[in-house]
Amino acid sequence: MSDAARHVPVMLDEVVAALSTGVGEHVVDGTFGAGGYSRALLERGARVTGFDRDPDVIRGAEPMLAEFGDRLDLVEAPFSQMGDHFDAGSVDGVVLDIGVSSMQIDQAERGFSFQADGPLDMRMAQSGLSAADVVNGFAVSDLTRIVGILGEERHAGRVARAIERERAVGAIETTGHLARIVEKAVGRGPKDRIHPATRTFQGLRIFVNDELGELARALFAAERILKPGGRLVVVTFHSLEDRIAKRFFQDRAGGAGGSRHMPEVAEKAATFEIRGKAMVKASEAEAERNPRARSAKLRAGIRTDAPARAVEMGLFGLPDLPWPNLPGSRRSAS
Repeated sequence: MSDAARHVPVMLDEVVAALSTGVGEHVVDGTFGAGGYSRALLERGARVTGFDRDPDVIRGAEPMLAEFGDRLDLVEAPFSQMGDHFDAGSVDGVVLDIGVSSMQIDQAERGFSFQADGPLDMRMAQSGLSAADVVNGFAVSDLTRIVGILGEERHAGRVARAIERERAVGAIETTGHLARIVEKAVGRGPKDRIHPATRTFQGLRIFVNDELGELARALFAAERILKPGGRLVVVTFHSLEDRIAKRFFQDRAGGAGGSRHMPEVAEKAATFEIRGKAMVKASEAEAERNPRARSAKLRAGIRTDAPARAVEMGLFGLPDLPWPNLPGSRRSAS
């Protein structure tokens, strides 16, 4: 069975409806993955440019490229860089499905999951700083903040100190090894529904891939490249991602130019319009069929004809962490 057949895109009907794409219109699928959203859009007559920083995804899409010809184009790059590939106001739709794909989780050798033992990697782009580099090389104080803030782990200090003790004996190089360290440090109650290492792995993955910074930059890029009337659709899977999408749409659709206590600040024109509910969750039926959909939230907006605003990373209150100074990282971009 192909990857596309195994991996069902979350909230597909809702995404397609929110994009409202017509025949010949151009949509950017910022998180191509197995191509589920892209296929649905292509079958409705759209043109699609897919972005993915995972080289395995690009290689695996050859059959789909052959199937759809010049109506499908793929770019091996982070979706935050979509603004480098299109002129302002030239695209009809942008869709972003945030976070790690089930394709990556299923591959033990990629190191995203502890369900099967594999190298402690977690890099979507397969380059740069790995999770093993972070676990074995970062200070305990930094590990505590990464796991506590990005992993939302309340026992982050305990986890970081356990990692410090273990790495003094020998390098922590596999997902299974790290999962055992965390489970021993945190403990596991009989009623715990998730593995105690889940939050630690989430924090490391988000940090290694600068997922929150990537999302923030992608939202600003989408604002610039969308035509008036173009649609931006964002599907998130945990509170940190959803908070960024929520703040962006609130700011860009509200048109506020600053605090209500500062009337001298000129009001900024809204760059997006929100129609219907501000946030939509997956249906109960879909959540029953696809467990990944249980935490999914969709937010969407329609681009107005107001000029794109300046990039304002401070809008999101992203945590101050020791981000790697790599091309495309939040630190190197600031």
